[in-house]
Amino acid sequence: MKKIAVVFLLGIISLACKKEISEQELSKLNGYWEIEKAEMPDGSKKEYTVNTTIDFFKVDNKKGFRKKVMPQLDGKYLMNDLAENIQLEQKDGEVLVHYNTPYAQWKEEILELSDDKLVVKNEQDITYYYKRAIQFSLK
Repeated sequence: MKKIAVVFLLGIISLACKKEISEQELSKLNGYWEIEKAEMPDGSKKEYTVNTTIDFFKVDNKKGFRKKVMPQLDGKYLMNDLAENIQLEQKDGEVLVHYNTPYAQWKEEILELSDDKLVVKNEQDITYYYKRAIQFSLK
């Protein structure tokens, strides 16, 4: 019984400590993000050491898009015309990203957003950790 009470108390504390993301902070989503790892609901982790694609977000007034881009050796990014339309929703202290393509619709919750870190959780309870992509060049 004590274990249940401790787990319950820790859950309440972690929820109370969750920092809300302000509307002004949502602009930090703009730019290039590289995935570092994913945590599965069972606690297992998948590390991403080499990424051939990077996520590019462009949002203005809570609407925009996400594209997968490929970094090139000259420091530029190769893009195609495929994009996922996104709409941000702030609701009950949460920030949801609603994705929409001609083929599917889904959403993710932004758990953390700073200048150099992005953490999102999808509807399958998989948590993705991103870092701000650093542009590089071999030129």
